[in-house]
Amino acid sequence: MVIRTLDLGCDKFLSHMHVPAEMNPFLGWRAIRFCLQERDVFREQLRAILRASAEGNVKMMYPMISGLEELNQANALVEEYKAELRQESLPFDEGMEIGAMIETPSAVIVADFLAKRLKFFSIGTNDLIQYALAVDRLNEKIAHLYEPTHPAIVRLIQATVDAAHRQKIRVSVCGEMAGDPVLAPLLVGLGVDELSAAPPLVASLKFVIRRLKLAEAQELARFALDCESAADILSRCQELAHEVAPGLFEDSLAIAKSPA
Repeated sequence: MVIRTLDLGCDKFLSHMHVPAEMNPFLGWRAIRFCLQERDVFREQLRAILRASAEGNVKMMYPMISGLEELNQANALVEEYKAELRQESLPFDEGMEIGAMIETPSAVIVADFLAKRLKFFSIGTNDLIQYALAVDRLNEKIAHLYEPTHPAIVRLIQATVDAAHRQKIRVSVCGEMAGDPVLAPLLVGLGVDELSAAPPLVASLKFVIRRLKLAEAQELARFALDCESAADILSRCQELAHEVAPGLFEDSLAIAKSPA
């Protein structure tokens, strides 16, 4: 089980906290920024996760890490609370793995530094796309600019994977991109190790990936990394997905066309 520490902010707040409105909440007081300032909240959470780790295979990851300083601060607090638990004779897994979500371009740029201090990355594609392309994904007027296959996004994912694998740590992908069977072959080709998706999407992802040859996925990734057009990359992704799992998309098309 991978437990993400509190990702409060934007549209998610604790009901008992009076958080002032912000001009731009997606760039404001959220996630790890919130936790590093609200130490009492963070302490309770980290201690709880550490204690849960004594019961099984538990891992933890920080959201919205934008640089090394935040990671170092968070890791220092984990060590502090480990010392507390030892003093209180409360059990926990001394080797519990800690990872971070890669959701900002700055995190990608310093991913090689972060990878030296972590056991895994999880690329949060929803926020990474939003921040990299400067597109509010909830704004209908510019929704057409929110493109998972934008060449910049493909290159950011590849850079993150490369930095992680140089340090021999795993990379997962979460967000809408990870749950899309059309885009799964591209992510596999870019070297991603794991996909995180909502339970209803798992069967479709497995259906595509089991019929996919690694060489096909890698060829798709090479095309995407050299391509200048998001539309062309998406088209090639659709072609490969339909080629390896035509039945999946024929069924979806039939459902979409069926009368209400």
